[in-house]
Amino acid sequence: MRSDLVAAEWVKLRSLRSVWIAHAATALAVIAFNAGLAWDTYSHWTERDAADREEFVRDGIPLQMAFTGNAAMIMALALAAIGAVVIVGEYSTGTIRTTFAAVPARRSVMAAKVAVVTVAATVFGALVAGVSFALTQTILDRRGAGVSLGDPGAVRVVLASALLAPVCALAGLALGAVVRHTAATMTTSVVVVLVLPLAFTDGRYWSAVAGHALPYRAWLRLVDDGRSPTPFPWTAGGAWTIYAVWACAACALAVAGPRHRDQ
Repeated sequence: MRSDLVAAEWVKLRSLRSVWIAHAATALAVIAFNAGLAWDTYSHWTERDAADREEFVRDGIPLQMAFTGNAAMIMALALAAIGAVVIVGEYSTGTIRTTFAAVPARRSVMAAKVAVVTVAATVFGALVAGVSFALTQTILDRRGAGVSLGDPGAVRVVLASALLAPVCALAGLALGAVVRHTAATMTTSVVVVLVLPLAFTDGRYWSAVAGHALPYRAWLRLVDDGRSPTPFPWTAGGAWTIYAVWACAACALAVAGPRHRDQ
């Protein structure tokens, strides 16, 4: 992969004002959602009795507040959309034709896009997950309920939340490279990221297995401390594998997507 192509794709990404606005809005929404829940707990802490407070800490709820399920869903949807916009925006405006005319090596161009999207989304995810963890636990620590990165499971929660961003961004990029139409790509992204995780349940074996193959469900497993029994449990290693498979498959699909007959 040529460094000049990576540099060119980075310049393109930087020039997309809508992408950076979306990043900023998503970061604010996710952090505010998590911090707001922690603040609500802080505000009503004195209304809890001693037994309730002990149970709150014992059940690992402070760590769950570091990155909530709703916040993760917001980030997953937003990053999938951002990843899709990187490529469908060029198809809709026709600038992809100019790019491929200047650089006939289409796979190299797409590989550069993959690299730029991966780095940008990973940095974004790390910042949002890190800030969310620090802010929520600082708020809860004022009531003596906060946790640190040294506590069991804390690093895994932050890492899983951070890496959810590039996995979803790459999935969106791959869908955009294949579908190539804005509305259809966004609809497909919503179905994959939001609808399917809600459609599959843990109550039936095949439904649980299918659900386990989705990034959001993998995130749920990684942030779970294992205290809540499920009918068909699976391992954290399996969840990490789902992350890796989705990322690798998305990269391959995005790079192999463009064909000469399409231009």
